[in-house]
Amino acid sequence: MMTPLLFLLHSMRRMGLVGLCLLNPWIPFALADSPYPNRSLRLIAGMPAGGGADLNARRLAEQLHQVLKQNVIVENMGGAAGNAAAVAVMGANSDGYTLFFSSHPVFAVNPVLYEGRLPFKPEAFAPVALVSQAAHVLLASLALPAQNVNELISLARANPKRINFGSGGAGTSIHLAAELLNQITHIHLVHIPYRGSAPAAIALASNEIQLLFDNSMTAIGHVRAGRVKALAIGAKIRLPAINDVPTFIESGLPGFEVSISHGVWMLKTVSPVILKTINQAINLSVQDKDYKNSMNEFGVSLMGGSAEQLASFIIQESKKYGELIRNQKITAD
Repeated sequence: MMTPLLFLLHSMRRMGLVGLCLLNPWIPFALADSPYPNRSLRLIAGMPAGGGADLNARRLAEQLHQVLKQNVIVENMGGAAGNAAAVAVMGANSDGYTLFFSSHPVFAVNPVLYEGRLPFKPEAFAPVALVSQAAHVLLASLALPAQNVNELISLARANPKRINFGSGGAGTSIHLAAELLNQITHIHLVHIPYRGSAPAAIALASNEIQLLFDNSMTAIGHVRAGRVKALAIGAKIRLPAINDVPTFIESGLPGFEVSISHGVWMLKTVSPVILKTINQAINLSVQDKDYKNSMNEFGVSLMGGSAEQLASFIIQESKKYGELIRNQKITAD
């Protein structure tokens, strides 16, 4: 006769773990469920493939893979000032397997710029962590007879509405940086929008426009190639990659800081435990020396920190640029 113990062992072999859980209600369900994450994650990047921001997203994905032990697949969704990517994330499942890698203006600027017609709900998103920050650099045509910010201001005041600046489109961070310069210095540079920062940079090199704020991720390459000159950097301190270029603060404009930051958001309906897990994974990722060094080459500083710090940063930037948009009567394309 088969003993009860032998009968149990025989049943385990026949029925597997599911059968075992049914036979013994004291076995925790956690044994039947793998811990998070147990499959690949999506990192939706609100920018087109290629360029410094996309490189940043892909390097982050590589590091998250190392930390979380799961593949992190980058999906680029450029266009509509980041709104299209935000809409895509809103339509995703709240299971914690979709992350949104976004520039900060999507949450700090777009709600003001597209007031009444924003295609997504910012309140549906939970901030996870600030990943990086890259200062904007004021680039000038080689033909412009100004070698620094003070000379530019004097030239602009003597020639109102005769110096043009380009941008990647109305309401973009590089457009708003120049409008902030207009407002603070009481000059009138004329905005010429292009379909992206790349054609604007080409226009600058050919003196079709005279000025362009560009993020350090691409500006450094233009400066090193000798196609344009750099007048100042919108950071607190100089960038090691172009250390001979002064900050706006050094140039006599205290508090003038302009940059583009990138962070990670997820849907607010995602489990708080998962949100905390991803925050911790990002903070571990941005400490990687190779990741840091590769981004420093583009003038990008890796940040990290709490979800609350990212939320506070967005509030500050929203106030700063919301006032600028209203004062300068800036509208989206």
